[in-house]
Amino acid sequence: MNTIESPLSRFQLPKLAAVALGGLLLVGCAGNPPNEQFAVTESAVRSAVSAGGTEYAAVEMRAAQEKWKQAELAMQKENYDEARKLAEQAEWDARVAERKAQAAKAQKAVEDANRGIQELREESMRSVQ
Repeated sequence: MNTIESPLSRFQLPKLAAVALGGLLLVGCAGNPPNEQFAVTESAVRSAVSAGGTEYAAVEMRAAQEKWKQAELAMQKENYDEARKLAEQAEWDARVAERKAQAAKAQKAVEDANRGIQELREESMRSVQ
């Protein structure tokens, strides 16, 4: 028995449905403002500033703050995908700045401790003589 297949064969229909569903999901995601990401980014930038990022990691902090401003502008224009992307980048730049600031402070503390140890050694050597 010969059957004539319709233009939408049984293999094409699931593919078409998957493409349509994927398109709807993308449109749905694009329409949502990235409020949660903005809250996370704002927190990361503030944390980096309070950790000394502007002093110890100026380049990273400047990048984070610039991307944060661009993200806010994209949000105002309702370009949510761009706003989300920029906010994520700003968050990671801020996290790098915070870690660099923490590392620089820790390095300074080690140097201060070593200097103190050296002074104590010198003082004890003077008192022995």
